[in-house]
Amino acid sequence: MKVPYSYLREQFADPQPILDALKEQLSRCEFTFGKELKEFEDRMAGYAGAKYCLGTSSGTVALSMLLKAAGVRPGDEVITVSQTFIATIGSIVAVGARPHYVDVLDDYTIDPSRIEEAVNSRTKAIMPVWYSGAPPRMEEIMEIAARRGLSVIEDSCCAIGGRIGKKHAGTFGAGGAFSVHPLKNLNVWGDGGFIVTDSKEIHDRVLLLRNHGLRTRDEVDVYGYNARLDTIQAIVGNYLFPSVDEITEKRIANAAAYDRAFSASAFQPFITLPPRRPHTRHVYHMYMFLAQQRDKLLARLIERGIEAKVHYPIPNHLQKASLDQRPPFGRGDLSRTEAQCQRLLTLPVHQHLSREQVEYTIGEVRKFYLE
Repeated sequence: MKVPYSYLREQFADPQPILDALKEQLSRCEFTFGKELKEFEDRMAGYAGAKYCLGTSSGTVALSMLLKAAGVRPGDEVITVSQTFIATIGSIVAVGARPHYVDVLDDYTIDPSRIEEAVNSRTKAIMPVWYSGAPPRMEEIMEIAARRGLSVIEDSCCAIGGRIGKKHAGTFGAGGAFSVHPLKNLNVWGDGGFIVTDSKEIHDRVLLLRNHGLRTRDEVDVYGYNARLDTIQAIVGNYLFPSVDEITEKRIANAAAYDRAFSASAFQPFITLPPRRPHTRHVYHMYMFLAQQRDKLLARLIERGIEAKVHYPIPNHLQKASLDQRPPFGRGDLSRTEAQCQRLLTLPVHQHLSREQVEYTIGEVRKFYLE
């Protein structure tokens, strides 16, 4: 049986409604700043419970623009984690700032107890990551930030629909960045992203930054980026938006099936599941756990048609790009990060998996460890 990691063929099996909307757009040719972009932004602001939303060309550039809008400048430091996709770190370096790494908890999110010791005179912001769609301890992070006078920029690129209580990912700090890359829970036909914020100042600054810093066609207030979300991508986002909660709930259900199976006592010597926080909504952009003999299990699953993955075997502080920095990026004891990267395994969890595919995956993991 095949258990694919990607689900794009199924998700866009009937593209005709999108193609019809694209054809209608061709009658107007508003390829930038078309009405569909405003519709997408209004929908996402309402969904997140934020005052403002701005579409961007990627989640990465959304993070960089939020950092700049929050006043992060060259030479400043941003406290974050090493266990994340490179885009988190790249967005910090892109504005001339430097990451200061702290370790993670057992759920793979930033450890708030390590943040305080990382604060120094250069610290300007904290960037927690909703890694795999899991909620960080935002309440604790916000308390530290308020006490130390720091901005909080949320890397919520994996977490559309994620919540702590009734509060949506990206709405705790000064702003949150999201990605709608093709492999995200809400995706488009290429790169794309958006930011949400309740701050008019942040909104107005990003509004300038994403369009070359232009106040009018002929007047430039700041040097910015070409970082708009194209109208065509907004059309795709609008098409999928009504399904975002259905997509999320199916992922949650698939993850729960995995959790039920792998929490059995027979698996305890081999698999360590992350703790699941009550009163939160983990949206499972990725389903991850710590596996004994990870690489052998990965090879076995792939051999059996299950497209498991490793995210990510080399943490950012050990990547060549980081090691070449002089002086090196700030870091403390990242032993948990390094240990987790040696054992983390990702299983397909997307909304198009059948019950049979989920059970087949569980069965193959069981065979590897128990038979």
